[in-house]
Amino acid sequence: MTDLIACLTRLDERWRRLAALMEDPSVIGTPRYQEVLRDHARLGRLVGPFHRQRQALADAAAARDLLADPEMCAEAEAEIVAKEATAAAAFEDIKAALVTADAAGARNAILEIRAGTGGDEASLFAGDLARMYTQWCGNHGLRLEPMTLNEGERGGFKEAIFLVKGEGAFARLRYESGGHRVQRVPETEAQGRIHTSAATVAVLPEAEAADVSINPADLDISTCKASGAGGQHVNKTESAIRIVHRPSGLMVFCQEERSQQANREKAMNWLRSRLYDAERARLASARAAERKDQVGSGDRSDRIRTYNFPQNRITDHRINWTGYSLDRYIAGQCDDLYAAMLEAEKARLIAEWDGEF
Repeated sequence: MTDLIACLTRLDERWRRLAALMEDPSVIGTPRYQEVLRDHARLGRLVGPFHRQRQALADAAAARDLLADPEMCAEAEAEIVAKEATAAAAFEDIKAALVTADAAGARNAILEIRAGTGGDEASLFAGDLARMYTQWCGNHGLRLEPMTLNEGERGGFKEAIFLVKGEGAFARLRYESGGHRVQRVPETEAQGRIHTSAATVAVLPEAEAADVSINPADLDISTCKASGAGGQHVNKTESAIRIVHRPSGLMVFCQEERSQQANREKAMNWLRSRLYDAERARLASARAAERKDQVGSGDRSDRIRTYNFPQNRITDHRINWTGYSLDRYIAGQCDDLYAAMLEAEKARLIAEWDGEF
């Protein structure tokens, strides 16, 4: 707890410095000003409950000084109970802010869903996941914009990439990255046997142009005709864009917009986000290695969740959590699973937090 308070105190000092910069004439009106405003607001979501906790603990300490006074004892005891409850609630708000108010959490997100092992059934499952996330995000005011949709032969998707727009999109989806496994009887299974199929999900915070520097000379950009569903422009104009970043080997492809320029902008945004995510992962790994603590590698090849239709069960293997009424989750009612993930992440962050925010 002492280390946590020391970290919060340092962040409080940083928040106050940012507040001073917001009134500095040499900063106001410059490109840096917007960054200062954003960081001040982000830190405020953590510093605010810290101030409430600190004040409540100070009030409780002052009330303890009155316990020796017989006339004030009962009132002081009630005050102590109330202030300690306020401090405890503020501490829960601090933990929640650590999870949801980091620099990446407030950003838009790029959601990548790909069918894995299981053939047509895997594509159908990837389609189920796409609908689940569309409904769940929509319930919370987020909007999914398709970037690339590669449909399966019998429905669903071999690959579906979306830009998820809205405040806190990445914070809401960040725990979905990993391998998702489904166990059910496919519609084409005459013997009624249960099949196991899989899909992978990757969630990236949307990168801003200032986050990643890309040398145009490092890019191979090509155009081709769009394919699949999409309207009259399909196979008639070379509006689809493929970009390869030679130093990293990353490739992105976007065809959902009607104009080549719009697809190019989305593809570049996606590429920036993938490069930004790779750098975030590298830095996180380096910091974990320095702490000699590799808890939760975040490796997207890990199986994180199983959807068992015969048992009407969904299980998240990372936190040993199981829920029933699977059809409810597939329909996008995922809030209790998300809440369980948040609680587990709060405990982990408090145990591991090194003061970075």
